[in-house]
Amino acid sequence: MIENRVHFIAIGGSAMHNLAIALHLKGYKVTGSDDEIFDPARSRLESYGLLPEEFGWFPEKLDHSIDSIILGMHARGDNPELAKAKELGLKIYSYPEFLYEQSKDKLRVVIGGSHGKTTITAMILHVMHSCGTDTDYMVGAKLEGFEVMVRLTKEAKVMVFEGDEYLTSALDLRPKFHLYRPDIALVSGIAWDHMNVFPTFENYIEQFRIFMKMIPDSGALIYCNADTEVKKAVESVHGKLKKLPYGVPEHTVSDGKTILHSAEGDFPLMIFGQHNLMNLEGARLVCNQLNISNIDFYKAISTFKGASNRLEIIAEKTGFNAYRDFAHAPSKLKATIQAVKEQYPERRLVACFELHTFSSLNKDFLGQYSGCMEKADVAVVFFSPHALALKKLPMLSPPDIQHSFGKANLLVYSDAKQFQGFLQSQEWTNSNLLLMSSGNFDGMQVKEFAGELRK
Repeated sequence: MIENRVHFIAIGGSAMHNLAIALHLKGYKVTGSDDEIFDPARSRLESYGLLPEEFGWFPEKLDHSIDSIILGMHARGDNPELAKAKELGLKIYSYPEFLYEQSKDKLRVVIGGSHGKTTITAMILHVMHSCGTDTDYMVGAKLEGFEVMVRLTKEAKVMVFEGDEYLTSALDLRPKFHLYRPDIALVSGIAWDHMNVFPTFENYIEQFRIFMKMIPDSGALIYCNADTEVKKAVESVHGKLKKLPYGVPEHTVSDGKTILHSAEGDFPLMIFGQHNLMNLEGARLVCNQLNISNIDFYKAISTFKGASNRLEIIAEKTGFNAYRDFAHAPSKLKATIQAVKEQYPERRLVACFELHTFSSLNKDFLGQYSGCMEKADVAVVFFSPHALALKKLPMLSPPDIQHSFGKANLLVYSDAKQFQGFLQSQEWTNSNLLLMSSGNFDGMQVKEFAGELRK
């Protein structure tokens, strides 16, 4: 049984700092360390009194009064605090191991997929919150109406996880979502990602097959029927578990508003795009498994505004909207551009994408983006030479990128000021701006910048 004194090695990570706050709120004594911590983690840890007094690693501060060490993915295998914890014989958990330990007596719902998992998890939590269903959770984005991104209680009988397929820790090279052991699982899509740890697409797909086969016969597998790779993976899963496919529900788009049509009636939505409508269908099937009726689901989901940084509107005026989206996988890039174009077909769409992840910055992966920006009226790709240097990857050239994307007149920028200057020079009447990145375009304050454009 886990006791109440916990120390985090690499507390500043997006997931780690949220777990630290959740345990603090649960009454645990929490300490942590890191070599650097940036906002929003820094200010959030500080507001709860959990920010380390100084940055760095301090093995001398570890002793037998610590009940558990939680090791973040950011911590390297030669971390001095990790070495001291091993020397002392302290119990060391990875982030997902600790979450499983906290939830092993609960019904576990795990949302997996190369894209859409944050939004689907957020939809489920929004509905369960609206319906008054007590739920523990872990989600990868700040949600409106939720204080923290991780909640752990003794009382809740269900825990909903966003199931990331990236590696667990420096000591454990299993994908995180394998450790959660789902009773109910959803897979939204499979499109090759994280090529630094999954060197082939087949190796990447295999992680999802393993995940699916962990579901017990009493459980349920909910999956996107529109994704060929997901369907093939589901066919490899045998047993008595329920298999529930989903696709795009019936809907119409009128004057920039999406209306969902169902047997229970018509429901105007605050989200849009076929990928989001599929996300909604997957969330509905999960909620059905948790005894939430369709009518209760539809009423609640009609007030869902989306997860932070997921096709989030950041500026608007008559004839102009600006959106930011976490899109970085080729399939998500394509779906996001298509969503904005379908919602506002009469407006010119300027779509900007930052190469930021290891895969997207790798010349060998760039070909995966072929055709994914085709529906944009103006397509722009930005990359930072500094990001390439940090990831120890060779420099890219604009011709490499233009050839890989296969988009006529694709614009490529590697200087943030020049990129911003281009956007400021555009005429934004009857136009939309879409900024897609898992980073921030080399330090650009995107919300403030977009707000200036509308003037």
